[in-house]
Amino acid sequence: MGKSTSKNKAGKSTQRDSAARNSERMDKSDYYDQLAPLELELNDMARWLQHTGKRLVVVLEGRDTAGKGGAITAISSTLNPRQCRTVALPKPTDRERAQWYFQRYVPHLPAAGEIVLFDRSWYNRAGVERVMGYCSEEEAQAFLKQVPVFERMLVDDGILLFKYWLTVDQALQEERFAERLADPLKRWKLSPIDVEARARYADYTAARNTMLEATHGKKTPWTLVDFNDQRRGRLKLIRHLLDALPDKDVPEVAIDFPPLQNAPLKERFKGGFKPI
Repeated sequence: MGKSTSKNKAGKSTQRDSAARNSERMDKSDYYDQLAPLELELNDMARWLQHTGKRLVVVLEGRDTAGKGGAITAISSTLNPRQCRTVALPKPTDRERAQWYFQRYVPHLPAAGEIVLFDRSWYNRAGVERVMGYCSEEEAQAFLKQVPVFERMLVDDGILLFKYWLTVDQALQEERFAERLADPLKRWKLSPIDVEARARYADYTAARNTMLEATHGKKTPWTLVDFNDQRRGRLKLIRHLLDALPDKDVPEVAIDFPPLQNAPLKERFKGGFKPI
């Protein structure tokens, strides 16, 4: 009887904690109200990049469920997809495993005027690969020595590099995992690796701390963003990115848009073709 009461109390406590967190999260309408002016600034930024030929790389890292995909969508949804690309690489092939580790990422770097958003990046080696045993400790140590050199080369070549770590507490991570499990439209986001990683939260913390210490530099710093509230986190991340770039005020190109010289025409098809 005592054990059952204890379990009930624990369950009620968890429900109260969840309700409290939900009440503290930003309202959706407030979020979109604050996102709208940032979207205009993001388009100003994209126009500035095209005008100057600058190249922008944004690395988004963090634990599973932190909100990397949502942050990328918030940045890119109103931008030209030919200019702004998202890179989310699958697990390496046998050939890629035999290459220099950074080699598979280099082809995805931006050309002049482009934006590349990495949904996870070369930092897989310092996180999931190291914690889950997909690389040796020697390979992980070699990565930590090489990545500052690799990133300085990118910056010295003129690439604007921003590295964001999205933070999330384990209680919220568990809620998001449960949501993915319950929602058939989100089930694809939950993999066996994610399930196994739940028991290694502390191991991921240790690996992350080692990574931050080894790869945080003056030219290539990390910025940590609280994503326990994903809407607030997205707004803070975008604002930080925009504020860190130079003056982005580039006049829009005027487009002459005269009226039609005839009445609007309707679509016409021959040969029995017709729209569904």
